[in-house]
Amino acid sequence: MKQILHIISSPRTEVSASRKLGNSVIEKIQEKYPGSIVKERDLTKNLIPLLEEIHINTFFSPAESHSPEQQLINTYSENLISELQESDIIVIDSPMYNFSVPATLRAYFDFTSRAGYTFKYDENGPQGLLNDKKLYIAFTSGNIYSEGPYQVYDSNVPYIKNVFGFYGVKDVSVFRAEGLAIPGIMESSLQKAIESIVID
Repeated sequence: MKQILHIISSPRTEVSASRKLGNSVIEKIQEKYPGSIVKERDLTKNLIPLLEEIHINTFFSPAESHSPEQQLINTYSENLISELQESDIIVIDSPMYNFSVPATLRAYFDFTSRAGYTFKYDENGPQGLLNDKKLYIAFTSGNIYSEGPYQVYDSNVPYIKNVFGFYGVKDVSVFRAEGLAIPGIMESSLQKAIESIVID
């Protein structure tokens, strides 16, 4: 049995390709690990605030000095981080938005990237604290970014890998439904991506 955290970032619902792909990944994981518990974090239903000065001051000050408002901010951030800490497997639905991740996902990382929680610094530099976890990325895009002339435009998948690599998560698999706006490719892209899902 596994603890699975499903992070959804698309503001679209029924027509969202990334949600469909992410849900398919979850289904495959549950087939391999029956009885697993899935916790869903839909970033569009419970919006994470954009980073402001009070948030930064909270994250970089000792808890004993926090005002009541800062205590709430710190607890909110700690709860998000706890979901990551408690999970064995993390699935992120990440559609390509303007060559990067949706703003909801960026805001999420602003509240989970905290020294002493998801990483630490020692004499050897930064060290991840979320080791021994598996990350699956369900990536969707209108164009093709895994290869060809537009590969350099992809600030989505490399960004997520870098963030989680900093957290100590090295075991990453990516499933891609690409070309969803290109005639001749769009008709079968999502189904091919779903069929490519292998849970290791």
